[in-house]
Amino acid sequence: MMGKPVRDVEGSPERRHAGLIFLVFLKLGLSSFGGPIAHLGYFRDTFVVRRKWLTEHAYGSLVGLCQILPGPASSQVGFAIGLQQGGMRGALAAFAGFTLPSALLMLAAAWGLKWLPTNLRTPLFHGLVLVAAPIVAHAVIGMAQRLCTGWLTASIATLAAAALIVFDLPWLAPALIVAGGLAGIAFLHDTKGAGSLGPVGFSRAAGMVCLALFLTLLIGLPLAATLAPFPALQLADGFYRTGALVFGGGHVILPLLEAETAARGWIAAEPFLAGYGAAQALPGPLTAFAAYLGAVSETGLDPLIAGLIALLAIFAPGLLLIAGAMPLWNRVSERGWMAGLSAGAGAAVVGVLGAALWRPVISSAVLGPADWAIALAGLAGLMLRAPVWQVVIGVALAGAYSSAG
Repeated sequence: MMGKPVRDVEGSPERRHAGLIFLVFLKLGLSSFGGPIAHLGYFRDTFVVRRKWLTEHAYGSLVGLCQILPGPASSQVGFAIGLQQGGMRGALAAFAGFTLPSALLMLAAAWGLKWLPTNLRTPLFHGLVLVAAPIVAHAVIGMAQRLCTGWLTASIATLAAAALIVFDLPWLAPALIVAGGLAGIAFLHDTKGAGSLGPVGFSRAAGMVCLALFLTLLIGLPLAATLAPFPALQLADGFYRTGALVFGGGHVILPLLEAETAARGWIAAEPFLAGYGAAQALPGPLTAFAAYLGAVSETGLDPLIAGLIALLAIFAPGLLLIAGAMPLWNRVSERGWMAGLSAGAGAAVVGVLGAALWRPVISSAVLGPADWAIALAGLAGLMLRAPVWQVVIGVALAGAYSSAG
């Protein structure tokens, strides 16, 4: 009876069992390699082409909504599909199934990398750190081609990158993304809207509760962490704020996570980038990298507890926002200013990621001619559409061998 749909009292054509949704997303969580853009392709093939749970139009509108909102886009799309198909139980089942494999693997990496002998850990760390260079460079190129299609969006991206390279301020990246969105509203407001979602299956009142909870945590966590500076509150505050202020997720989250962990002295640059490199070889959401960061950060908390706090905190804002926005989206999705906001913020995101490519990635990972050659070879492999996991393993091994030699 798990796969049998039932009528949805909120207006969706049918509501599916949370167990079925969990199993479908667990399969995706175990097999979806390649990052957020690739994940959206896997989702389309699964839910539009094969299972026909969504129409092409409804899926495209879901993706448009998740790209406008801050948070990890592919995880938000999965959560939204679960919400449409099974209500809040379905949404949580979708999130758990898609995230659990990569989260467990990142926690295992935090434990395993820590206990490696020094003579193995040093070259392996260098190889994993070097992985970040071609991965982020490829993401910058791909996002620039897709999001910087005119002189205005290209200018927004260039100015954002230049500002972050010149001024190393932790709050500047989210401020530039907001400024890019406002510029898009002002100058790109005639862009066509994203389109309707169709029946949502989640009431407007429940959505307003989610939005209120999002704002309460966004304001309340920093206050609580200031008044009672316990490590758990500080950890939750930093990762929740990161999840609330990043657009697109995936590689874009790298500079904000670096500001909340390495810049605070919780983790050194080398293990930070080593964990990021390891995350590239895993299926599922890259944002599960937060579990690794929480586990290895020097906060005084038990590593498992710290990893779980970081993981839940970084995903919570994006998921609350998508749950709150979906019941309202059909009313505003056709308005041009929403697409303008997305275009401007997306261009700023390209600049933020471009600055991160220079610092901390290249400045920490590429240390000599051999590293440049390995990184460029990895980028060439990605540009030629080699499987990401093969590039990750190849670059990591080559970097480790070069460092050991």
